Amino acid sequence: MSDKVALIIGAGAGLSASLARKFATNGYKVALAARNTDKLSDLTKETGAKAFACDAASPEGMTALFKAVDGDLGEPDIAVYNPSARVRGPVHEIDPAKVRDALLISSYGAFLMAQEAVKRMLPKSSGTLLFTGASAGVKGFPNSSSFAMGKFALRGLAQALARELHPQGIHVGHFVIDGGIASSYGTKEDDSTLSPDAIAETYWHFVNQHRSAWAWEIELRPWVEKF
Repeated sequence: MSDKVALIIGAGAGLSASLARKFATNGYKVALAARNTDKLSDLTKETGAKAFACDAASPEGMTALFKAVDGDLGEPDIAVYNPSARVRGPVHEIDPAKVRDALLISSYGAFLMAQEAVKRMLPKSSGTLLFTGASAGVKGFPNSSSFAMGKFALRGLAQALARELHPQGIHVGHFVIDGGIASSYGTKEDDSTLSPDAIAETYWHFVNQHRSAWAWEIELRPWVEKF
């Protein structure tokens, strides 16, 4: 076990679990953050990770999370933001308050994570920020305005941070997940879905890119997906 720490916010089944396994297998101490940590008991046992309760859209909650991780495991070298929320329906019918809450989770929380992580990474001139996006961040779909707003904002944040932080030694990545992820929400793995383990492998490759050829965005989709 190295002294390196990976923090995954929005942890649960699917991609987050695959990322936790990938980081733990490669010697990282893993912190898993979620609103409900009860669902993480099996994953923490499997990976040796530690679970932390956190409301990602709360500035106070995000600050408290990083302080807790600092104290228990050390300052994160990798910070991953996975949470997202949406309100489905025609724009003239959806609840404005629910849309606001969805935006706070999908993008504002990502800003809060970045702010706390960068405070710790800048003095070292190293670190990695990873943001899980979606096809909704590059193309809007009918009856999904809130999701498009949140994911477009997330992508803009990641792009701005990459241009700001890459020259300072902090690697920033945005991942456009264009399709359903197997094992998320009961989705079975087949040719039409993305394997969470395969996505995690791509994230890991991104973390280890040589700085002479850093990417800031990677788009992933099943090979049968039309685009």
